[in-house]
Amino acid sequence: MLRSVKLADFDHASADVLVLGIFQDDEGGLDAALAPLKKAPYVSAIRAAAARTEGSGEAGKLAEAFPEGEGAPKRVMLVGLGKRDKFKPDAVRSAAATVARRVAVTRDRKVFLMLGPAVARAEGDASACGRAAGEAFGLLSWDNMVFKGSATSDDKKNKRPAVELSTDKKTFRSGVEHGLALAESVNYCRTLSETPPNIATPDYIAGLAKTMAKETGLKCTVFSGKDLEKEKLVGHINVGKASENKPCFIRLEYTPEKAKKGKDKPAVLIGKTMTYDTGGLSLKVNNGMVGMKRDKDGGCAVLGAMHAIATVVKPARPVVAYLCAAENSVSDEAYRPDDILTYRNGVTCEITNTDAEGRLVLADGLAYACDKDDPAYIVDLATLTGGVVVALGSTFCGLFCEDDALRARVEKAAEASGERVWRLPMHAEYRDMMKSPIADILNSNPNRKAHPIQGAAFLSYFVKDNVPWCHLDIAGVHVAESDSGAFVKGSTGWGVRILADLLAQE
Repeated sequence: MLRSVKLADFDHASADVLVLGIFQDDEGGLDAALAPLKKAPYVSAIRAAAARTEGSGEAGKLAEAFPEGEGAPKRVMLVGLGKRDKFKPDAVRSAAATVARRVAVTRDRKVFLMLGPAVARAEGDASACGRAAGEAFGLLSWDNMVFKGSATSDDKKNKRPAVELSTDKKTFRSGVEHGLALAESVNYCRTLSETPPNIATPDYIAGLAKTMAKETGLKCTVFSGKDLEKEKLVGHINVGKASENKPCFIRLEYTPEKAKKGKDKPAVLIGKTMTYDTGGLSLKVNNGMVGMKRDKDGGCAVLGAMHAIATVVKPARPVVAYLCAAENSVSDEAYRPDDILTYRNGVTCEITNTDAEGRLVLADGLAYACDKDDPAYIVDLATLTGGVVVALGSTFCGLFCEDDALRARVEKAAEASGERVWRLPMHAEYRDMMKSPIADILNSNPNRKAHPIQGAAFLSYFVKDNVPWCHLDIAGVHVAESDSGAFVKGSTGWGVRILADLLAQE
């Protein structure tokens, strides 16, 4: 959509586009939006645009005016914010996305956001609304043409406009700056998500993590080969042993400037990072493998979140992240249904389906973090089950968390980020579904009842009882199937913002 977006300093008179926000069925709302323009001669042109059908103020509606005369912007966009009594920052995110998409078509460069009067009229949080606007513009500046080659013309690659943003209020502007910075971390995640498996191997991701750590001041440690054996990371070893691209366990650590050594327990983030998933010997059929490059998206989100934590959020609490990276392939070295794995915490697992592999590597991460880090809490992200897509579609992420305090914080972060979560139940009966007749547990129950909950129930065997833990199943939300709102078709980078907002509470 957009080539780039950055903040700049200019007034509305020198803008290519002036953006005003209006509400639906809001008597006096247009007057409030126009008040900062005082008695500019082009106000009548804006009022005429508002009188048209598309000037109704309904969410997603956009009316345009083309002022003339000295001191007039080239174009005015009246964007609808919906009903004033239902206003939230997410309405600004949607409205800004509408504007950004239009700017991508008109190829205007200088955009002035005069949304302060509308936000004030709705008694909204100017900083949060500015952030939402910045996110929308930033997310629509993601370069999804990285892998386009000579068959795509340079003109098509380069025609997207480089946009400069300015705003009418200082608080709103600081929010825009924050939103643009968060979008940069999200876009980092999205680019890695779209990187194909012949490039994005576990070792490649480890290299990216090392580079990012060096650039942002994080500490990075990579466990591979004999290190995996030493640490009894049997999920990685077995899931990844059929591939020539060997597994690795990647640890990133953020330490705040004023850390209280030995006193502050770290927050731990864990991401399923399956660089490709064939299903193993339980081979996926038909087109079931298409898109499995994105089975690493939990890890991509954690990596993007660590970028945001180190560069934008900078929380007071230490943060440790683990990327559980492996490729589930097929060879005479592949692990098999009927194998039994013994994890570092002593739990034995019967393999019934090699296509339920993500939980096996996540189990390593959970058990290791509980042993080594003494976490304040753990949040894991994974494209874990197709069942959560059946249950919640692409509207909500499945949330599993039995700790009330942690769940409340995750839900608060979801509200701030616009990345929606929906709580699904956990109960001892679900854990019982995962018991094996010959080992402690099995990795997949052929009974499809409560399918998304089965995955969470399996993981619960690797978390110590005294550690607050939240599992986020992002299988339904990590990809946009079509252009909509702030996203183009492809990876959404879901999870970066909610994790950043979770740590921003520290």
